[in-house]
Amino acid sequence: MTPKPQMDANVRDKIIADPEVLLEDLDIMRALVAANEKSMGGNIVDLRGIAMERLEARLDRLEDTHRSVIAAAYENLAGTNQVHRAVLRMMDATKFETFLHDLTTDVADTLRVDKMRLVLETESEAEEPAVAQLGNVLGTVQRGFIDNYINRGRSAPVRQVTLRQIQSDDATLYGDKAAFIRSEACLKLDFGAGRLPGMLLLGAEDPHQFTPQQGIDLLAFFAGVFERAMRRWLA
Repeated sequence: MTPKPQMDANVRDKIIADPEVLLEDLDIMRALVAANEKSMGGNIVDLRGIAMERLEARLDRLEDTHRSVIAAAYENLAGTNQVHRAVLRMMDATKFETFLHDLTTDVADTLRVDKMRLVLETESEAEEPAVAQLGNVLGTVQRGFIDNYINRGRSAPVRQVTLRQIQSDDATLYGDKAAFIRSEACLKLDFGAGRLPGMLLLGAEDPHQFTPQQGIDLLAFFAGVFERAMRRWLA
């Protein structure tokens, strides 16, 4: 049974005769869409509404990603500036003792670490007097110690830069700060043919300052500069 039309017969006949007129009138189409949504009620799936919600969610994710990329870029720039300033400070030293002293003061402050220590492997079992005087920054260990410390006894290849979280009361490397160091960067140093390796330790009380997920490019650059400076002093 056909329902009784509620529209004026003349208007209805005109629409049926030329429906494209309605499609070209934006105001009428908006009114029809709004009336249709109202009549659908809350139990009908609104595909257009779902599509709009998904587009808005995607836009929000893109904006979050954009902010994250900008924040990472600023952080990387700040890290680059820190390393460059530390390198320039190292190059200022005209004496080896000053060079080492700066590691525990200006260089450590620039890199925002709580402890820096240079470790050298040696064949000698007795500690030399010069090393004892610089014990706060310089220490000697037996041959093979550095690779074993960095790899924690594993037989894997030793990387130039290792970042990790630690917790130890062993004062062998960090002295009286050992109990407070919660993360470290281990920079293995190559002093050239015929010389035993060394290691520069950067220790931080913040457990999140050095983690394996972080990039190592800047610290690898710093290690390369430090190696070349040490070769000059050792020569």
